[in-house]
Amino acid sequence: MDKEYFTNFSFSDFWDDDHYSLENYVEETPSDELIKSIEKELGYKLPNSYIAMMKMHNGGMPLKTCFPTKTPTSWSESHVAITGIMGIGRKKDYSLCGSMGSQFMIDEWGYPNIGVVICDCPSAGHDVIMLDYRKCGNYGEPEVVHVDQECDYKITPLAKDFESFIFGLQNESNFDED
Repeated sequence: MDKEYFTNFSFSDFWDDDHYSLENYVEETPSDELIKSIEKELGYKLPNSYIAMMKMHNGGMPLKTCFPTKTPTSWSESHVAITGIMGIGRKKDYSLCGSMGSQFMIDEWGYPNIGVVICDCPSAGHDVIMLDYRKCGNYGEPEVVHVDQECDYKITPLAKDFESFIFGLQNESNFDED
């Protein structure tokens, strides 16, 4: 990784390390060997910004869980929400290759095989956040998209890359809707 990621971004108040998050999401810091193994299993090169973040804190539930959208989704008129960010690993249920990970969501819920599911959402499987490799190929820099099973798997672009997605997460209170 030549570029530095998340400069001028503080993770001191980013993660919600409650019991549920630690039990179901947070993996040990991934080794380079594990990262390569996970990439091989998934069939995609993970973004360097994602790897950099996972080497600091490997998955979990963020405190800021909402990302604004320009078009409505089944979740909201103005945003999508996430529950957690999947870490690099196989041990925790909500890690990339865990029992509730990316391939499970594609196989069991019928999500399009366009990349890697990186975030689950509060809808209990009815929408996810994915790294979308359709434009860049399996080894390029994927966009981040919302895929909405409730709307015939509608794909809504969110961010040009993973780092931009993290920068764009906002507090739920910014979206108080009646």
